[in-house]
Amino acid sequence: MRSLSIAATGMLAQQTNVDVISNNIANMNTTAFKRQRAEFQDLLYQQVSRPGTATSQDGTKVPSGIQIGAGVRTGGVYRINEAGALTKTDGRYDMAIDGEGFFQVTLPTGETGYTRAGSFQVSDQGELVTSDGYRVEPAITVPQGAVDVMVSKTGEVQIKMQDQTQIQTIGQIELATFVNQSGLEAMGSNLFLETDASGQPTVSTPGQPGFGTINQGFLEASNVNPVSEITSLITAQRAYEMNSRVVKTADEMLATSSQMH
Repeated sequence: MRSLSIAATGMLAQQTNVDVISNNIANMNTTAFKRQRAEFQDLLYQQVSRPGTATSQDGTKVPSGIQIGAGVRTGGVYRINEAGALTKTDGRYDMAIDGEGFFQVTLPTGETGYTRAGSFQVSDQGELVTSDGYRVEPAITVPQGAVDVMVSKTGEVQIKMQDQTQIQTIGQIELATFVNQSGLEAMGSNLFLETDASGQPTVSTPGQPGFGTINQGFLEASNVNPVSEITSLITAQRAYEMNSRVVKTADEMLATSSQMH
């Protein structure tokens, strides 16, 4: 009976669905996290009677035929890049992007990572770094003795030194955008890597056309909607139960047919 294997594919698909939903819920409070959605596709069909097949010499044809499906598979898990709400933190080195773009980070491998999580700090050398100590690019170094650090909407970093009235500019934050953000490879720690699917980054200063602006003292919250995720979880659970019921029904039918021999 095909129904056993079909229902099995349905149960596996809903397991994947629950995995994705649980990851979303687990990251509800992760800075700048983007929720994901599983997308499913039906499997190949067995053509018992192909539509359009001739049924007589008079030109009559089968209108719909008989096509029996083989179940479902996971077609992809895509990222929804809707911006999260900006949360005020008043942190001197906290930055949120209002609009499109990613901060650029130098990884230990020498590669460039991309992130929306702007919860930065300064290293022992005064460099602006992520919570893992990865340097923000272009490099920005805050000199010792700076009493205030200001970041403008356009990413210009300025400082005020003690006993000085003059404001000094020490660097410029740049953002990167991609043609296909969903094509970026997630590597954990709120970081992404460029792939062939994402395309090459376009780098510019904040506020330019197609690029967001910087909000100092804010962080971007995750875009997970708890009510929507719980609803999706219940739906996935019910779908899993229905597929398991199909397995049970098919088993009962096989038991009945075996008892007839």
